[in-house]
Amino acid sequence: MTITQRTTRVGTTLTPDVLIIGGGPAGLSAAARLAPRLGGQVLVLEREAAAGGVPRHSDHTGYGLRDLRRVMTGPAYARRLVRDATRAGVEIRTRAMVTHWAGPRSVEVTSPEGRLRVEARAVLLATGARERPRAARRIPGDRPAGVYTTGQLQNAVHLHGARVGRRAVVVGGELVSWSAVLTLREAGCEVALMTSEYARTEAYSAFTLCGRTVLGVPVANRARVVRVIGSPRVRAVEIEHLDTGARRTVDCDTVVFTGDWIPDHELVRTGGLDLAPDTRGPLVDTALRTSRPGVFAAGNLLHPVDTADIAALDGRHAADQVLSWLISPDDPAPGVRLLAGDGLRWVAPGLLRPGDPAPPRGRLLLWSDRYVRLPRVTVRQEGRVVARRTLPWPAAPGRVFRVPSSLLPPVRPAGSGQGPLTLSLS
Repeated sequence: MTITQRTTRVGTTLTPDVLIIGGGPAGLSAAARLAPRLGGQVLVLEREAAAGGVPRHSDHTGYGLRDLRRVMTGPAYARRLVRDATRAGVEIRTRAMVTHWAGPRSVEVTSPEGRLRVEARAVLLATGARERPRAARRIPGDRPAGVYTTGQLQNAVHLHGARVGRRAVVVGGELVSWSAVLTLREAGCEVALMTSEYARTEAYSAFTLCGRTVLGVPVANRARVVRVIGSPRVRAVEIEHLDTGARRTVDCDTVVFTGDWIPDHELVRTGGLDLAPDTRGPLVDTALRTSRPGVFAAGNLLHPVDTADIAALDGRHAADQVLSWLISPDDPAPGVRLLAGDGLRWVAPGLLRPGDPAPPRGRLLLWSDRYVRLPRVTVRQEGRVVARRTLPWPAAPGRVFRVPSSLLPPVRPAGSGQGPLTLSLS
């Protein structure tokens, strides 16, 4: 069904039931779940030339396991999500940039068709996350060509067929770092070194072992890039060992900065929505409500960063909550904050309310800055230990640590004087 629209003196106004900003796995999965229940009145706005998100230019396998129950390449996964949403009746508009909020649930948009206004009954933010580029990491040295993030590299190689250099250094040891290695290999570029600031490389051991033995990638742990050398193109990088302070120079003509994610939260900030200071995404409860009624958020905007299939499942969870709100707009009860304590950088969602559903997949998502083989999670409230559990899976930097939400105590109704719940890791 076509989205209802009207023409006014300020241009075209679209009035879908639900507006979804961001056409990646979270946004498309939410849209495909909502549209059949809303007669197709779901609009997805995507600023790129095509929908699908990061998987669109991540041309290797490993996508779709949890949400689609199959293993696919990134581009095939992206095409499947777009196809499912389109068949469900979703309208997807690409090259559509949301420039600012025009009201509680309305936005102004710039697109090839001109300026648009979208007024929706509910909004879902699914704008994802991005890697920090070199400048944001404050790495000194020259400013040559040949420096990328993983996203820039994959976009150049897989979407535009661009050539990169012949010898690269990959900064970071996360899952996305190995994705960068595969892209470099496809482009005919040898990986001279991967660096990780941690004693144990962040990615799962199987990835690191395979990368070292099968792909022949040397990994320098407890190492960081402290200088980029070269003009007009990279010639080398200077590497420092974090424990000894020893430095060495590695010749290369390409540098890829991977990981170190931050949410794409501009619309959250400009809209005045509450931010979670730990994730730097919007503060949401387990129903994925933001602080503005009728505005929800999902995917890696909330937890920078998890895998594409987890973001997709977030989108499905958000779709159910959006539909419930459309049927019966609620005024949720005051919540109890969830805070990251010792050993943790962030926890998401960040708010618990009495009577709310469990978070997506019944899991809290946390981020650890150190490796713990058998992590013990402790929950404290007002200085008292209210829950404690040892989990059989490790916590590790560079990847999300999942904790069953059943660990948390029940949230009492408002007025009972409950303080925040702080989760710590030992």
